Amino acid sequence: MVTQLEDIYHTYFKDVFLYVYSLSGDKNISEDITSETFMKALRSLDSFKGDSDIRVWLCQIAKNSYYSYLRKKKSFVDLESVPEPASEDNVEQEIATSEASVKVHTVIQNLKEPYKKVFTLRVFGELSFKQIGKLYAKSDNWACVTYHRAREKIKARLGDYR
Repeated sequence: MVTQLEDIYHTYFKDVFLYVYSLSGDKNISEDITSETFMKALRSLDSFKGDSDIRVWLCQIAKNSYYSYLRKKKSFVDLESVPEPASEDNVEQEIATSEASVKVHTVIQNLKEPYKKVFTLRVFGELSFKQIGKLYAKSDNWACVTYHRAREKIKARLGDYR
């Protein structure tokens, strides 16, 4: 099944990316939404009935993700008038701030596996530790420990940017 998912990702990534790019006009947003799309598709693959082309299904997920992003962005814009410092102990909060987001994504991309993928699945894919453990054929405890180690590595490396 992992090979099938990789094939789907490699086959349709460009199509989904270009579709989101046509909606947003922003390369970075398009990359983020495209990644989120494939994470959501992974979680709901069992619900795909095959009634439509998989490309159409993925683009529908991407469109919904993009509109959700816009709604969140709109609510964040309203809150930007009251600046709040990001907590050093909460990496997830830092991801929500645009300045820290670039730093965090850079740090995440430089993590070694499985830390990078486990952290990404947990934070961006919103998968449970049980689901992540299942993907790796490991326990949910392994996923939890790996996630927290990745989180500590990220916090330590973010300290280098401050």
